[in-house]
Amino acid sequence: MNVVYLVTLGLLACGAAAALYRVGRGPSMLDRAVALDVLTSLSMCGVGAFAVVTDDYSDLPILLVLSLLGFVGSVSLARFFSGRSR
Repeated sequence: MNVVYLVTLGLLACGAAAALYRVGRGPSMLDRAVALDVLTSLSMCGVGAFAVVTDDYSDLPILLVLSLLGFVGSVSLARFFSGRSR
């Protein structure tokens, strides 16, 4: 189980590095917003993997807060950018 957890964390770290690159280098604000949404999803996956490995599910409210934060952030950015063309 420890090897699987380390491989999972490595893959999540690679995804986070790619998303952080897109946040810094993104040509448009929408690219940066999508990258931040991906970072939120990756952090949720990390918290879920940690909960499974430690067999302690008291961190599940953190997942709920992160999912609500990601949803509200995505919806608000979509509303903000819907009126703009390029």
